[in-house]
Amino acid sequence: MSFSLPPRPGFPTPVDPSSREVTATAGIDDDVASLMDLSPLALMIWDEAGNIQRANGPARSLLGPHTQQMNRLPSVLAQLLGWPNGLPGAGRHRESQGWMDAAAGRSQRMRVRVRGLAPQGGMRWMAQLESMAVVDELELARVEIGALMGTAGVGVATYDRQRRVWVTAVPPGAGTTPSYGPGSGGNASSGNEGLLSIGRDVVEPASMPAYERLQLALRKGERISVRYAVRHRDMGRRWLLTRVEPARLGPERPVFSVVTLDVTEEEVARERRDALLREMQTILDLSPAGIAHLQGQRLLHCNREFENLLKLAPAAGEGVAIDTLLARVGISSAATHAALDELVRQGHHETEFRLEGEAGGAAVWYSLALRRAEGQAGEGEDSADIVAVLADVTRLRGQQAELEELARERELMFSLSDVGIFYQRDGRIERANQAMADLLGHEQSQLRGFPLAELYEDERVALQFNAHDRRELAAQGRSRSERRILRRDGSPLWVLMSQRLVDAADISAGVICSVVSVDERRRAHETLLMQADSTRAILDSVLVGIVTVGDDGIEWMNRSARRMFGGELADFVGKPIAVVASQDADHPLRRTNWMATLEEGQAETFECRLTARDGREFWVVGNALMTTTANGGNQLTFALLDIERRRLAENQIAQAQASLQRMIETAPLAIALFDGATQQVLQLNQMMAAFARRQAAEIQGRQPSLWLPGAEAANLSANLHRAMATHDTLSTEWRREPDADGDGSAKVWDVRIVSLRSSGDDGEQLLLVASDVTEQRAADQARLDAAIVQREMLVKEVHHRIKNNLQGVAGLLQQNAQRHPEAASAIAEAVGHVHAIAQVHGLQVGMTGPLRVRGVVEAIANSVQRMFGRPITMEVQGPAPHRFGLTEADSIPVALTVNELLTNAIKHSREGVIQCRMICGPQDVRIAIANDGALPPGFSLGDVPSGISGLGLVRALLPRKGAGITLTQEGLLVVATLHLQPPGVAVLEPL
Repeated sequence: MSFSLPPRPGFPTPVDPSSREVTATAGIDDDVASLMDLSPLALMIWDEAGNIQRANGPARSLLGPHTQQMNRLPSVLAQLLGWPNGLPGAGRHRESQGWMDAAAGRSQRMRVRVRGLAPQGGMRWMAQLESMAVVDELELARVEIGALMGTAGVGVATYDRQRRVWVTAVPPGAGTTPSYGPGSGGNASSGNEGLLSIGRDVVEPASMPAYERLQLALRKGERISVRYAVRHRDMGRRWLLTRVEPARLGPERPVFSVVTLDVTEEEVARERRDALLREMQTILDLSPAGIAHLQGQRLLHCNREFENLLKLAPAAGEGVAIDTLLARVGISSAATHAALDELVRQGHHETEFRLEGEAGGAAVWYSLALRRAEGQAGEGEDSADIVAVLADVTRLRGQQAELEELARERELMFSLSDVGIFYQRDGRIERANQAMADLLGHEQSQLRGFPLAELYEDERVALQFNAHDRRELAAQGRSRSERRILRRDGSPLWVLMSQRLVDAADISAGVICSVVSVDERRRAHETLLMQADSTRAILDSVLVGIVTVGDDGIEWMNRSARRMFGGELADFVGKPIAVVASQDADHPLRRTNWMATLEEGQAETFECRLTARDGREFWVVGNALMTTTANGGNQLTFALLDIERRRLAENQIAQAQASLQRMIETAPLAIALFDGATQQVLQLNQMMAAFARRQAAEIQGRQPSLWLPGAEAANLSANLHRAMATHDTLSTEWRREPDADGDGSAKVWDVRIVSLRSSGDDGEQLLLVASDVTEQRAADQARLDAAIVQREMLVKEVHHRIKNNLQGVAGLLQQNAQRHPEAASAIAEAVGHVHAIAQVHGLQVGMTGPLRVRGVVEAIANSVQRMFGRPITMEVQGPAPHRFGLTEADSIPVALTVNELLTNAIKHSREGVIQCRMICGPQDVRIAIANDGALPPGFSLGDVPSGISGLGLVRALLPRKGAGITLTQEGLLVVATLHLQPPGVAVLEPL
């Protein structure tokens, strides 16, 4: 579609510059000057020196005060003219277009033509400056008319009701919209008519009512605007908008115009927008952080996580101020307003709040991020849109605190460690701790830059160790060896030096070394080996299954492993450990490259299912450890822990949590809306009627005193007054007993009342939300009782198993004593200790709470009597001996002490009866053990060193507070007395 406009008055029709010829002359004559003055276009002439020789009136108006020199022209105009380096040569011209500043701060497009003149006396240039405003207006008019009548796909027609004819308002050839009627020809001239001739057969069934309304309006000539969908034969489903607008061309000439527009893209965009909004809402609901949209300082809408963090019911916080919402979790109003002030100054703000835990629990950290919406930096505080992100960062804060604590501990370990630690690079010590300085006899400052070669006897030894260390570090990244070094005074010292690269990829980055003195260890090597074997035997007998596998298969397994596998050791010796693996092809126990992939001392963790000989399948978590045997071979040690019960417990917990979540989501709520002034019920639901035990009609419009008993009505009325006065959420738990006539049943309701501030004339309103938590309270109590019972059963089961394992350890030790007679005495002593610990765990199986001192002493006396075959008499003196009990932490040390005293009495006495008396006082108890014998002259128990002899072990095992031991000579008897008083012993109520 094209339009032609008449030229405006006062503006001549532009002349094509290509048809204009400019003649260069030697000078400027009067005719040229007159022609320039008469020209409506801006004309100017200048010479090579930049002097403007002539400029007509339009040019002077355009250039302003800069009409003398080209160098003073604005840079934009000079660039358009090509001054000074872009000017054309003589007889040539150049044309350019650009934008220049005009009046009132507007810009206008200019077209500039410059032609070079070569008159006598020097080079000249003439320029013509033409405003393109008229051309731009014409092009803009064409674009707007074309957009309205053609590109928008609009069908327009007017019906003259007097003449009874349709008069189209669209010029021929302007139609671009495809035809929709079955009779349309589809050519360009009939396209818009197609939009007006929509047949009933192409209208979608769902849009038929709108189409019928349109037909009725057309018959009556009434104003209407409808949207409806049609099915196009080529383009598919399309949406149309048809509007009928009645008018009058004269007193007796009514007409109406019909405009039809294809709005398919608008409808598709609307549907896509709705889908995007739904997707955005889903993303917000799934976000782990609480996200809210605030307008001013009030909540507009938020996701469910934001409500959960603030303990809000769905949609309960809409319209509430942010400081009121945050106050629900303990964030003060002052802190909230401080964050909002920072938001106003910076446009965004992030902060964290530390809140005290409920009922003395751990503190809770909340993170709050506020950001003003894009493009609102200058808007008022009351109308600005704000995005708030609230998150529970307690766990992150805890991790940060742990990292900081680890950093402090690492520095303390370096500075306060008793192990000598130093950092060395290029054969010199760069930093060492005080323990290293004490080990070498130097000052700590003297070790900085100290050469490592001076630690050894001579240079040859230093070179040997240096070569060894570099080889080990290059191959494994670490080195460990025992060596002899020299102290400052020249005395030799044997140390264990462990080294590790700071950067495994760069050996020049330095090495961290730890140095431990092993002089005493070398002297006590045999003793330590014996103690290590005893400790290993005890550890091997715990509930973890231990299996050792060599090149020929299983070599040994402990009792727990045999119980797991469902057989005895003879059933599995020589067989691969994969014999108990499940059918999984990638089962960890089917691996054959354990020894090839693991290094000495390296362990690898796995989790898998095992199949016992009896067909039982269960889950285990295990470690595979690579060790070297005494003959230099490789051996794998598997440690397996049965986690079947743990997995079942995890599944049960997950199921319980899912069930609880469904209960919360589907929990019914009693809701009522009260008038704040009169407390009359304005609105309620059926659950509220069940809460009041009345019909809804009996409650609607009435005060609580008219539908609740007196005391309950007064309580509810007081809570309503309190909620309206504080403008804060009031939470309470309400227990409703059955009515006097027996109607209803006892119910527990969680009631929440919140004040709703109304902006209209209706006054303030109060919202009551109550949820029936009767079953939840009963279920919570039942789960608590069941958990307590299950815990007590598990504790008894653990003590029972520990007792059985310790008895097995004692049996193994006795077998070792038979094979190694030279160590029989030490092993017998260890067997006694194990039996004492087993007796304590055996006592804890049959009872709950603290162990009684009398039971522990009698059990230990019976155990020692059976082991040594010596009679021991037990005598109890004093009132109520059952009042004295031991805590779980002190029971084993006291038992070991009594066992050691009885054992010493048997070892250091002749044949006869050992006397054991328990003497009970008001607040203390004494255990006296007497045997015939004599103490050495000048004997003092304080001179006995700890941890070596039996008496030293007794001193080491005694509790730090409330316990003491004496050893005296009473005639022909040696009496050892263990004195216990609080807190070493607890005074309990009698049984």
